[in-house]
Amino acid sequence: MTRRSVSTHGDKVVANGQKLSQNGTQLEPNGKHDGDGPKGKVELRKKVTLLRGISIIIGTIIGAGIFISPKGILKHTGSVGMSLVVWIACGVLSLFGALSYAELGTCIKKSGGHYTYILEAFGPQMAFIRLWVDVIAIRPAGMAVIALAFGHYILEPLFMPCGIPVMAVKLATAVGITSVMVLNSLSVTWTARIQIVLTFCKLLAIAIIIVPGMLELFKGETRNFDNAFDLGSIKLSGLPLAFYSGMYAYAGWFYLNFVTEEVDNPERTVPLAICISMVIVTSCYVLSNVAYYAVMSPEELLASEAVAVTFAEKLMGKFSTVVPVFVAMSCYGSMNGCLFAISRMFFVASREGHLPEVLSMIHIRRHTPLPAVLALYPMTMLQLFVADIYSLLNFMSFLRWLFIGVAVLGLIYLRYTQPDLPRPFKVPLIIPAVFCLTCFLMVFMSLYSDPVNTGIGFAISLTGIPAYYIFIVFDRRPKWIQKAIDSCNKFLQILLEVIPAE
Repeated sequence: MTRRSVSTHGDKVVANGQKLSQNGTQLEPNGKHDGDGPKGKVELRKKVTLLRGISIIIGTIIGAGIFISPKGILKHTGSVGMSLVVWIACGVLSLFGALSYAELGTCIKKSGGHYTYILEAFGPQMAFIRLWVDVIAIRPAGMAVIALAFGHYILEPLFMPCGIPVMAVKLATAVGITSVMVLNSLSVTWTARIQIVLTFCKLLAIAIIIVPGMLELFKGETRNFDNAFDLGSIKLSGLPLAFYSGMYAYAGWFYLNFVTEEVDNPERTVPLAICISMVIVTSCYVLSNVAYYAVMSPEELLASEAVAVTFAEKLMGKFSTVVPVFVAMSCYGSMNGCLFAISRMFFVASREGHLPEVLSMIHIRRHTPLPAVLALYPMTMLQLFVADIYSLLNFMSFLRWLFIGVAVLGLIYLRYTQPDLPRPFKVPLIIPAVFCLTCFLMVFMSLYSDPVNTGIGFAISLTGIPAYYIFIVFDRRPKWIQKAIDSCNKFLQILLEVIPAE
């Protein structure tokens, strides 16, 4: 993290032997432009259409969870009927949050998601603390966990019925992470296209579960729904934990807001993509669970390590070996969507002076935020092979809902402090109020149910306060340190062939 400095390029810049025109676009020997996109400024293009926006949201929400372990909600509710109610309720609450973000995304037309909205509403210190927690823990750990699931399930068909060596999983995981980084570095267009393909694949996988399950239901296999709301089995004390699990399963509806500046016609695309995506995801989650209950008893579902595999074994025989491949593809889509979105948050934070300047630069030919994409790579690989990732996520999970709640609270705050701010899409205040209350209740529940891990996570987040003053506020650095920082920025700029966005 460094002071903002302006790189002086003069009329021409030489990067790896390539000449750049004064506006920053690369010139070939014949003087023509080369790049991913039309000629002109070096900037992030508006390439996220409605279909691509939908694929980003659905592709990041639906990971491995619905295929592997949808049993958390059943465990905490104790009832088939109540578990389905919780799935629906969490979908509606998530829609409330998504609609609130739709308003934020159309009145604050900047990328960056939570970080940007907290910055606009509550200032740089609060936004920096959110960014600090993301950089040092949440994002690398979250990416590593998704990648580990990918590594495990992509190898499972090769090792069945034996166990998979841990190092083999980590190596496959490293290959998966590397390929996603390369893809996001090379082309925004191809990243979006592959995300669309992967989203259709995971929806196809869910359809393979839903259709046979519905057929079984229509044949009269309804015994698992008898006494679905038996009061004797419902666990009211477990409902808060059930809602926590459900809201976690729907998390990801906010990722389109991380790339708002690249969305074509954001006033229309952002709200429409969010609404369509949430309807599709909620329908898939509820119908998948109905299909599971049509084939498996609650006891079988709770005992299964991978619900979709058990489901497929009961109905499809050998075809069940295909399920791990679908799960791996689903995880890969989540990795791709997450990296695409998170890199934009780093890009915006750098532009605001909260991260090193080089992270706000763009590749001269490919028009991708190459340094911001690569920034997550070493941290993720380090956590993959060194850190206890799952413990780190336990420390930090409550902070996600705390800061999302703060961001939505910012919507309410801006309604009163900036009433004249243009709002092409506006929601009734009851929607952000209910969602805000839900987020803060989940945070309180974390403090009550797991005070040790929550306390550790909270303490780690508080380290962002001294970090803010050390790296951002305090700017009287010795000249030799500032010179070293500037030299490092220039070296990376030449090495990566990047320049500041225009």
